[in-house]
Amino acid sequence: MEFNKAQNIIGLRVLSDNVIWVWEKDKSVVVIDPSVHEPVIRYIDENNLHLEAILQTHHHSDHIGGTKYLIERWPNVKVIASSKEKTRIPFQNVSVEDGETLNILGEEVKIIEVLGHTSSHIAFFLNGKIPVLFIGDTLFSGGCGRIFEGTYKQMYSSLKKIKSLPKNTLIYCAHEYTKANLLWALTLKPKDQDIKTKLLQVEKKLSINELTIPFLLDEEIKINLFLRAKNLKEFTFLRENKDSWV
Repeated sequence: MEFNKAQNIIGLRVLSDNVIWVWEKDKSVVVIDPSVHEPVIRYIDENNLHLEAILQTHHHSDHIGGTKYLIERWPNVKVIASSKEKTRIPFQNVSVEDGETLNILGEEVKIIEVLGHTSSHIAFFLNGKIPVLFIGDTLFSGGCGRIFEGTYKQMYSSLKKIKSLPKNTLIYCAHEYTKANLLWALTLKPKDQDIKTKLLQVEKKLSINELTIPFLLDEEIKINLFLRAKNLKEFTFLRENKDSWV
């Protein structure tokens, strides 16, 4: 399944709701958060491509589970991860820090630290004609990541960083959670027309087996309650409410 064909970013559905993103350019590919390896190897082989780099947003097993097998197949691959995660992502060979800029597939990629979900989560930002953000588990359409290691304040700050990016940024998160997030949002804002309209669009996509991601930042600011939170207190209430929602 292909999205954003102009920039050749392909989504591979794996596990129950993960999406591995494959960024392709001139027969080389970059893989983002490979939870498993088989579909990635199959896609690369079938399309006669070369694996250039693996981008790791954080250490959770459903994001790094396939990496060691990809390294076995492509021993010279660059594995790019936070310098804070040398223990939990030990196979990294390019360690990066917040604000650093890399050249990947001829594109400028900026590292943005987005703490909260974990104590070292990073995102990868491509500020091209159509800006792209690989955000991992910090932001989902209609939602945000659970706070496992960080603090509410850190996550709120991370979301403000995301909101400051160009409004035409396409955001590629790592899970298909959109419908559930919107159903939760409607329990708090049952008359919100923007959220209701988005849910209808999402249900239509899912009915024809399409992913609901990536999503546009400008639109997300209108329908995501976490991005709409006016202060830390409101954000904390929303996150606690979502955590207890069944």
